[in-house]
Amino acid sequence: MNFRHKIALQKHIFCTVEVNMSFENYKDNIEEDDIVILYLGHDYMLPLKVKKGETYQTKFGALRHNDLIGMKYGSKVNAARGWLYVLHPTAELWTQNLPHRTQILYSTDISMIVFQLDLRPGSVVVESGTGSASLSHALIRTIAPTGHLYTFEFHQQRAEKAAAEFKEHGLDRLVTVAHRDVCESGFDLIQVADAVFLDLPKPWEVLASSKQALKLEGGRICSFSPCIEQTQKTCEVLQEQGFSDITTMECLLRTFDIRMVNIPEADLGQAECEPNVDAGQSSMSKNSQSEEPMEVSSKVAKVQTLSKKEYKGLSAAIDPKRSDRNALVKSAVPQGQMPGHTGFLTFATLYPA
Repeated sequence: MNFRHKIALQKHIFCTVEVNMSFENYKDNIEEDDIVILYLGHDYMLPLKVKKGETYQTKFGALRHNDLIGMKYGSKVNAARGWLYVLHPTAELWTQNLPHRTQILYSTDISMIVFQLDLRPGSVVVESGTGSASLSHALIRTIAPTGHLYTFEFHQQRAEKAAAEFKEHGLDRLVTVAHRDVCESGFDLIQVADAVFLDLPKPWEVLASSKQALKLEGGRICSFSPCIEQTQKTCEVLQEQGFSDITTMECLLRTFDIRMVNIPEADLGQAECEPNVDAGQSSMSKNSQSEEPMEVSSKVAKVQTLSKKEYKGLSAAIDPKRSDRNALVKSAVPQGQMPGHTGFLTFATLYPA
């Protein structure tokens, strides 16, 4: 089911245009044939195409599609054994839930690529290869509504599947999918692109064609390679082709858990005794005060050889007012496992001749 917008034309004539569900444009309510993201937990999401009369089984129980139609995106849905959220798809959510046809780029690398290529609405980008179209969705979202993506894939079935997905997601007007081995045939594009992205086994074989595809006023290029030997070869050929500002970086994501932890208050020792200015104080009292620091010092010197239990008792003897007080504070604790190397990103600039 489609939702309708009225668009004003010249001379105040109005026509009705049907707009399908799109990753590009957001809308309020769920309709039939929409693709939604079911959020069942922090690390458990999945895509679902809404169809009248169908039922989907989740870990929280059955979810009837009819219950979703007409519901607002972002709504909380109660199930028999729990609840979930129904979200509007975005490029980031699609990256986490797409069907994998190849290894994909994730948001950590994607965000750096979009930033370093200086992309904005209206930019024209050339990409090879398409793969599972994880990066493609982020590129399209960035360059919409007036930009265009030319994406190339040497595997015919993957190219056809990507083209079908773009059409289903309402993005086909912003992207052109081509089945071609660019290492053999090049891009066959002349001075149309603001930026070029390469995810190829031998990206240096396509750098000459990439240079031809960039506009006369120049542009940016990025190459993703998992091995440093590929990166070294790419940098050499980039320099030969006249590219400047060649930079290679690696993006690693480190996540932290936020926890409440007990931290014992620091034991900074006994405070210095305030001088006694009472003139009537006896000499015995003065002698006991002068001997007290020596007694305390001898006790502190024994701390190294005491058990934890004995240390607590000694600490209380030194300063009876001090107890074992802990402060409950919020702390960021790094997770035990950290995602490792994905690949190297090499960026370069082609300046006008």
